[in-house]
Amino acid sequence: MTGPGDAWPDDAGTSPTRSPWAPLRRVGVAGPVMVAAIVLVISAAVGSAPGAHVPSTATRSATAAAVVTPSPGGPASTPGPEAPAPSALAAVALLPVKGRAPKSGYDRELYGQAWKDVDRNGCDTRNDILRRDLTDQLLKPGTNGCVVATGTLLDPYSGTAIAFVRGQGTSSLVQIDHVVALSDSWQKGAQQWDAATREAFANDPLNLLAVDGALNQQKGDGDTATWLPPNKGYRCAYVARQVAVKYAYGLWVTQAEQDAMVRVLSTCPSQPLPTTAPEVPAQSP
Repeated sequence: MTGPGDAWPDDAGTSPTRSPWAPLRRVGVAGPVMVAAIVLVISAAVGSAPGAHVPSTATRSATAAAVVTPSPGGPASTPGPEAPAPSALAAVALLPVKGRAPKSGYDRELYGQAWKDVDRNGCDTRNDILRRDLTDQLLKPGTNGCVVATGTLLDPYSGTAIAFVRGQGTSSLVQIDHVVALSDSWQKGAQQWDAATREAFANDPLNLLAVDGALNQQKGDGDTATWLPPNKGYRCAYVARQVAVKYAYGLWVTQAEQDAMVRVLSTCPSQPLPTTAPEVPAQSP
């Protein structure tokens, strides 16, 4: 069960079918030459071809988030020694660029039960992420090592330490953010997904971070063009994760969003593209 303050952040997507690696699209005015050069190198390295495509279903974190190597006429394979994953900056140019679709019809319930135990480890997704992201934690007795009672969050968005105490009026100080908001995903492709894909997306550890509750509320359903963490030292990692999630699930970006991604990642051109989320710890006996 979720406790007080365990509400979904206001987040949201496009089609679960990854579109082909289309011809590289126009990059925004910030750093276009750098991105074009990097993308040409990456494209040559992975052997991109017009007829290539990636798996048709966005899967859970490790597989859905894997950067794939397209192969003409068949499913893509996971990268090997000869096909390194592109940098986050290079991957920006691989995202389709379209206008934002209407938000009409969006409802959080379309993304399944909030914090469902999708990996069937006996613990809901919220507590999985709290156990992953908090330090100095004490687990609530009688919950099979699942429910976090207290802990400390080194908040990536503010750069400060936040004491977490489970309970009414305190749980909400630490919230679980969908890095790519659910409603943002709805407006950029998730309307065409089936229910299972939306549920997987909403519970994917690659797309989830424990963060300062007030900043999560401030962010709302913002994308890179409209909101960035106040902690400037975390912005490259934050934007890289948004790129990775959108790439993994076939979501598109607006032109303003792509420009903002390029602007941030041009300051850290070697920032890697995350291909998996940090591992969720096993439950205590």
